[in-house]
Amino acid sequence: MTIELHTWNTPNGRKISVALEEMGLPYKVVPVNITKGEQLKPDFLAISPNNKIPAIVDPDGPDGKPVSVFESGAILLYLGEKTGKFLPKSLGERIPVWEWLMWQMGGFGPMPGQVHHFIALEDEAKRAYGLQRYSDETRRLYGVLDRRLATHEFVAGELSVADFAILGWAWRHERHKVSFDDFANVGRWYNQLMARPAVKRGFDVKLD
Repeated sequence: MTIELHTWNTPNGRKISVALEEMGLPYKVVPVNITKGEQLKPDFLAISPNNKIPAIVDPDGPDGKPVSVFESGAILLYLGEKTGKFLPKSLGERIPVWEWLMWQMGGFGPMPGQVHHFIALEDEAKRAYGLQRYSDETRRLYGVLDRRLATHEFVAGELSVADFAILGWAWRHERHKVSFDDFANVGRWYNQLMARPAVKRGFDVKLD
């Protein structure tokens, strides 16, 4: 049965389109135009009470019953559980997936997201401090990721939902003014993932 992906063309939305393509799940995109406030409509709030994209509706959820899931990290874990793909079965192997997924959700997303906000401000007095603060933290996080990828092909060992989560934000590296020339291991990982056919489909699908 076809999963509904309620989303817009953002890093968090791309995490899920990539995962759905890699997992081979049928889905249809339901655009939620966040530039027009559609995320505040009652129908969307019913499945995403925090009024943020993405959210999914799976008509074939647990016990065959429909289920909705909001928050991109929760969606990735749900899809990994549902398909048995990109989420290891053993507890020991799951730990680094959880760690790097939470690392992305807590830092490598919120911090570059703040860069995107401050870099767009025209008032230099409002722009300068915030942009410097969040740019520095974003580069620190790229350094953390680069050191990890110096000794691992993928962040948690095998390719996992954690990679898809991080990729969604690395995709916007040019927007938050980060060059892979400074983070060669991240560049290698990024290019390797973006060369995968399913990842390419996940980024090519129209979300807006």
